[in-house]
Amino acid sequence: MSVVATGIKRRVRLLGQALRPPKQLKAEASKPKTPEKKSPRPPKRVQVVDYSVPIMPRLVESPVFVIASVRSGSTLLRTVLNSHTRIRAPHELHLRTLRVQPTPGFSEEAMLELGLDQVELEHVLWDRILGLELQRSGKEIIVDKTPGNVFTWERLKYAWPKAKFLILLRHPEGVVSSLENRKSNTASRETLEANAVKYFEPLEKARKTVGGLTLRYEELTAEPERVTREVCDYLGVPWEREMLDYGKHDHGRFLPNLGDRSDNIKSGRIQPARTFDGIDSLSPRLAEYAKAWGYA
Repeated sequence: MSVVATGIKRRVRLLGQALRPPKQLKAEASKPKTPEKKSPRPPKRVQVVDYSVPIMPRLVESPVFVIASVRSGSTLLRTVLNSHTRIRAPHELHLRTLRVQPTPGFSEEAMLELGLDQVELEHVLWDRILGLELQRSGKEIIVDKTPGNVFTWERLKYAWPKAKFLILLRHPEGVVSSLENRKSNTASRETLEANAVKYFEPLEKARKTVGGLTLRYEELTAEPERVTREVCDYLGVPWEREMLDYGKHDHGRFLPNLGDRSDNIKSGRIQPARTFDGIDSLSPRLAEYAKAWGYA
């Protein structure tokens, strides 16, 4: 019996050693974890897409897309619209960077048999997200105001033939000055102008091509009732005075990368925009857009 007992004890000891975590793993676990690297921002360029299958029926037939550059007042526009009882305007949705990747072989071939390639699968996903947001809100019209829409407006128009577009403009100097005044800004004036122009170029093409309703940020802040009445007429809903007091309504949290979160927007009040006279002090590329948009 003593031999058996000794053998059992030995086996238990060996089993314990086998199950014990290696010493080096313990040492590694004690080391402080390095913060995870953030994913790089999507490039600021126009999406070029190959459409190879017909579009599918949409849950949301006529969404509304704001086409605007960064720092152009789109968060103010969205909070004002979101204050309407029939309009849902959530934070930036960034649909263009929401991708679908079927696995080559089985899933890719299976989806193609259903008339769904990668591009149309993404459209179906985007449409489902818009539909879910409308369902949750109990409203009828959804507005997406993501600045990145300027790089994919052609795709949005293709995916939703009945979509409506709000083209929001701001004086080019207002955009660059707003970028310059951000607390986190460390870029040079030249870099900020180049960044703004990346948005201005497709924005101007959309303005000339897509139709829709063109608005100016300066007019929205100076004459909010007149401008919001125009927007409501375009969207086919009655104007509501409560839209102008957007601070009384719940617009969700103001978070980084999902829209403006400055003290001005958090104040809940429409405040006057900075105005800029003339174009003599502008660089040639900013002056070009200022003239095109009627600020000269």
